Amino acid sequence: MRTPLHTFFHWLHGQWPAGTPEKLPVVGKNGTTSIPGVFIVGDLTGVPLLKFAADSGAQAAQQAKRFQDTHSGDTDVAIIGAGISGVACAIACRQAGLSFELLETNQLFSTIANFPVGKPIFTYPTDMTPAGDFQVQGDTRETLLADLHAQAQAHSITTRGFAATHIEQQKKSIHVHGKGLEPLRAKTVIIAIGRSGNYRRMGIPGEKHDKVSNRLHDPAKLAGKNVLVVGGGDSAVEAAIATAEADTENKGHVTLAYRGPELTRPKPDNIKRLMEHARAGTIDLQLATSPTRVDETSVTLQTKNGDTLHRDNDAVLALIGREAPLDFFRRSGLAIRGENSWGTRTWLLLFALVISFIYGMKAFGWLGDASWHPVTIAKEWIAQNSETDKGLLYTIIGSISNGFGFFIAFTYCLAVVGFGIDRIRRRKTPYVTRQSITLMIMQCLPLFILPEIVLPWFGHMGFFDSGLLASVADELFPAVGYDANGREYWRAYGFILAWPLFIWNLFSEGPLLGWLIISGIQTFVIIPFIVYRWGKGAYCGWICSCGALAETMGDRHREKMPHGKNWNKLNMVGQILLAFAFLMLLVRIISWATGNAAMTTLNEDLFMNVWKPVVDWFLAGALGTGLYFWFSGRVWCRFACPLAALMHIYARFSSYRILADSKKCISCNSCTSVCHQGIDIMNFANKNKHMSDPECVRCSTCIQVCPTGVLQFGRVDKYESPIDIGHLPTRRD
Repeated sequence: MRTPLHTFFHWLHGQWPAGTPEKLPVVGKNGTTSIPGVFIVGDLTGVPLLKFAADSGAQAAQQAKRFQDTHSGDTDVAIIGAGISGVACAIACRQAGLSFELLETNQLFSTIANFPVGKPIFTYPTDMTPAGDFQVQGDTRETLLADLHAQAQAHSITTRGFAATHIEQQKKSIHVHGKGLEPLRAKTVIIAIGRSGNYRRMGIPGEKHDKVSNRLHDPAKLAGKNVLVVGGGDSAVEAAIATAEADTENKGHVTLAYRGPELTRPKPDNIKRLMEHARAGTIDLQLATSPTRVDETSVTLQTKNGDTLHRDNDAVLALIGREAPLDFFRRSGLAIRGENSWGTRTWLLLFALVISFIYGMKAFGWLGDASWHPVTIAKEWIAQNSETDKGLLYTIIGSISNGFGFFIAFTYCLAVVGFGIDRIRRRKTPYVTRQSITLMIMQCLPLFILPEIVLPWFGHMGFFDSGLLASVADELFPAVGYDANGREYWRAYGFILAWPLFIWNLFSEGPLLGWLIISGIQTFVIIPFIVYRWGKGAYCGWICSCGALAETMGDRHREKMPHGKNWNKLNMVGQILLAFAFLMLLVRIISWATGNAAMTTLNEDLFMNVWKPVVDWFLAGALGTGLYFWFSGRVWCRFACPLAALMHIYARFSSYRILADSKKCISCNSCTSVCHQGIDIMNFANKNKHMSDPECVRCSTCIQVCPTGVLQFGRVDKYESPIDIGHLPTRRD
């Protein structure tokens, strides 16, 4: 029986898809890797499209020309793999006058040759023409293969039998090592081996029977037989359908077994056809069921509740996916997404420690009395020049003397501007340009120059000494004796950073009516409206300083955010902190209203001994920033930010969505892999559902990287009908 907490978690976070991106090698622009002269092309770049494979192969050949004068070898280019990308690269090398070796252990285009007979082929994007002369045409496996072989023959492309095991970088060349062979020395190496690594195994007795296969060659050969198909993806569903439809006389029996309680990965059209067969009795659909044994004439299945099923069986198709050939890249010293060397881990640990110490100086004044400390120096200068005309220089020195916050805000500005410019140059879309510029302005003006320079300067010039401005300043920026600038101008951060992200303005000795009104309107009126209209990302991605750093400095590391159900459970940390913030606010209001000393002491203890060290320093500062280069820039925003937690609740009532056209989805998982909020976007698209996970921060990266234009920003009405759809440039554009 579900508890109220479980019900709330399911409603807020637990009901959404939680798939994980496939592990792939780290590939840079134009297929570059960490080894100069080594390129990765084809499926391993993250896009399993035939046209993109041909295009990346031809482009890599052009990149290889840059290394011909600086490297040496037995050949100009060693191409590992003779699929579409490898052959496209070979043809481009020949036309560029580069010598090459096309290394392959199988036949040309072996992956396509292993497709089922008659399999339809979709050459997306339809309006794209790959670079080079090698083009992809054909609407079935047979017509495509015939055309590919004809082009390869026309360019006299042949292969060399060579089972490459890894590559090794030498001073001026790259060695390709093979089983039992002398290494091949090349000036450049282009890896085109695709994702077709080892087939995943079921790990059950009898799996090595001859009747067990990892692919469907020809459905007609299985007609009239008892067939078990294992798997829950498109390949498994399509194989079950093709086998059932090949059995026109209904003499056989097809069973599809999948370990999950529902099919979430296949395309809607495939699920529709499967369910039609299941209702007609031509396919026995067994969900939440796994094979446990394969015998000569039968198979044994077990359900999740422990029941055992026996089926007569002539053939088993174990279509549970493949594992990319990651060992090749590990042996070659090429980085893989989500994997870090000890050197990288050590560097990240040191970085996190430095960041922790810097935020400790801000929160706790560590080393604040040291003679070299900039705050100490600033305080001494203020003491010696207290009678000086309080101009701009005095104002800046005064802001520095008030604490390390000045340096944090200044460093934030430098980081957001510097990395923001880098993001604009790399992403190159109008949306990203507008968003990045907006974040730079928000960070530098209202979140640094206004509270640290402009307001203190106005105060020194006497603007807040009398009249209406003095009354407003008394309410918003109380005068204090220990502040070198005379007032608590740092509270102006609350104009942008709403409660409970910026909790300090409601933590004061007496109630500050101005901030109570401003914070109430921000948190409970303005933010709910913009979240309903434009999604949570309207604040997180365009206004907030945490989001500014995440979208700029964290942009190159967004693929490092972990995905999965267990990680989604950590999203509830923010809800716990949100509840704690409400508790502290309640205790503070009671202490204001009653003047009770015990309540005041309790509030001080909660804030100073819990919130400040745990949330303000450790989670938001030390971890939130210290883990940028390991878990992406949204660690704090996703898991722990109390304002984000509140907006997650608001977002459940939002009309904002990422709209999906499932007919174009090719299940490449590019959108999911770049989501630094851990959202399984591909699963929404596959199900023909608009992305409604409240974690979304409207960064647009998933839309931009989608190779087939599946995704768009938009809103929906209460019936999930799309309205007000806007277009963003994508990889296709």
